[in-house]
Amino acid sequence: MTALAGRQQDALEPVRAAMLRRATAEAEAIVATARRDAAALLAAARRDAEATLGRARADGIAQAAPLAAAERGRGRREARETLLAAERGIRDEAEDRIRAAVLAVRDQPGYAELRDRLAGLCRAAAGPGAEVTEHPAGGVVARAPGVLVDCSLPRLADAVIGKLGRQISELCAS
Repeated sequence: MTALAGRQQDALEPVRAAMLRRATAEAEAIVATARRDAAALLAAARRDAEATLGRARADGIAQAAPLAAAERGRGRREARETLLAAERGIRDEAEDRIRAAVLAVRDQPGYAELRDRLAGLCRAAAGPGAEVTEHPAGGVVARAPGVLVDCSLPRLADAVIGKLGRQISELCAS
């Protein structure tokens, strides 16, 4: 039996070899096809990922555009507010200096003469019988029935500021 089995084995050897070659070839073909399919799937996945990334980028830009515009607008408003605050500060300082300079006239040697001239002007403007009194902050005020003439130093300072308003604004805008 063993001799028969050995001869059968020998007779089947070319069939086995052919089957092994065919199986190997089929396995190699399957592996090659799987590799091509995997490469194709990977390329498709890359294209899909790039397209998704491109859409996400475009969506992000589209969503960010209004936010960026709002941020630029906010920045412009803040800059404008800062500029206006600085101009107000300069204007306030200029007006404070004008007021201080006018009020400082009380301490000048010619103030008594100025006060007397202001009293004469007030009396003439208020009319006969006007009562002229000295204002606590300097200058004078005249009162007559239905008439008030204010030549106080604070009122004169306000008048100077009013007259110089345009120049002060131009100074502030510089």
